[in-house]
This record gives sequence, C-alpha cells and structure tokens, in this order.
Amino acid sequence: MIYHITTKTEWQNAQTKGEYTALSLQSEGFIHCSTAKQVAPVANAFYKGQNDLVLLKLDESRIKSQVKWEAPAGPPADGINESDLFPHIYGTINLDAVVSVIDFDPDNQSLIL
Repeated sequence: MIYHITTKTEWQNAQTKGEYTALSLQSEGFIHCSTAKQVAPVANAFYKGQNDLVLLKLDESRIKSQVKWEAPAGPPADGINESDLFPHIYGTINLDAVVSVIDFDPDNQSLIL
C-alpha cells in the first residue's frame, strides 16, 4: 500500500469528478505519495498544524496511471534522506485504487496505518 495526504475538500471534489488529481500533477508532473514509514516525516515537514486532512490508502496494483519509485522531490525532511525512494504517480488516481480514507491529523503521530 502507498499513501497520499490531501484535504477533505480535494477528496470530495475527486468523488464528484470520478478521479483524484493534485496541484503537483500540473506543476511537477506527478502526485506525491509515501510509504507507511514515510507518512509521519512528510506530515511533520509539510502539513503541521493543518486539521482538514485525510490520508488516502492506495492499492498500488490498482492504480491505472504509471507509478515510479524515485528520490525525494522536495526539500529535505527529518527522517528522510536522498536514498529513500518515494512513489510518484504520473497521472490521476482512479477512485477504485483508494482502499480507505482516514481522517488525518499530522500533529498526532499515533496514527495506525
């Protein structure tokens, strides 16, 4: 399984459109995702203090767009180094690849994936 952090509003919009996309798809060419181990460091680095988030749990084998495992694409985060590979999705996410949607508080690290 791989994971993507997004807002509740973006997830609701995806359900209306029938697929999920992110701003990074236009600006960087892919949607950022993480492994279970990478979720907490990513949340601490980029989402601290936000309270309108959900975590999409994705079955990589069901994603129709290309998934590539690549080096971090953003600034360094605690617990992440250049040798860590992240799943990047090069296209939209089909909704049937979303196994579950978890209310997500990046400030609460007791999350069980």
